[in-house]
Amino acid sequence: MRISELSRRSGVSIPTIKYYLRDGLLPAGRPTAANQAEYDEDHLRRLRLIRSLIGVRGLSVSATKDVLAAVDEQQGDMHLLLGLVLGALPVERSGRPPRRDGAAEPAGPGAAEPGGAKDAAEDVAALTAEMGWKTSPNPPAAQVVAETLETMRALGVDYDWRSLVPYAELADRAARLDLDQLPDAGDPLQQAERAVLLTVLLEPALLALRRLAQEHHSALRFGNG
Repeated sequence: MRISELSRRSGVSIPTIKYYLRDGLLPAGRPTAANQAEYDEDHLRRLRLIRSLIGVRGLSVSATKDVLAAVDEQQGDMHLLLGLVLGALPVERSGRPPRRDGAAEPAGPGAAEPGGAKDAAEDVAALTAEMGWKTSPNPPAAQVVAETLETMRALGVDYDWRSLVPYAELADRAARLDLDQLPDAGDPLQQAERAVLLTVLLEPALLALRRLAQEHHSALRFGNG
């Protein structure tokens, strides 16, 4: 396809496509004449993934380039690829994901700190063990949970990992549903793009659904009529 059709089918403007080509995010097309080239479905799938990472996940062009470099190396490992595009795994500036055994990873959140941060990190470890979840060493999401527990305790709220188990069970069901909606077969880039859309775009809607459900149950318990 010509660049005009690539733009139409991807929803990305021609100047932006040319910028991605110059910056190396998108590989060059097949030259057909002076200053002209043809592009194929691989370009379209990669461009859609770029659009998802920048426009949906909100990554910078530089960060997107690092993620794509890692994705190019890991297309045979769907689990690792999803971790990279969804941000569950950090990407080094070299474009490589961290080692799976965690040998080069720093200690977990709060591991070397006394008091609340260490306690919160231990709570997260206990929660994931209770759920039987297999995660990478020190995933960013675990740090968010630990920091939340630490903040709640600092505010005098008696909350530990056991209080989160019912929510973790709901999250487990939601995660299964997310992965059930990925295509069983197809191009890894297409699966990665859909995973970004399902995860990032749906998150505000899921929070809004929780608010609607809270309003409903509040009305049932405390409302008049």
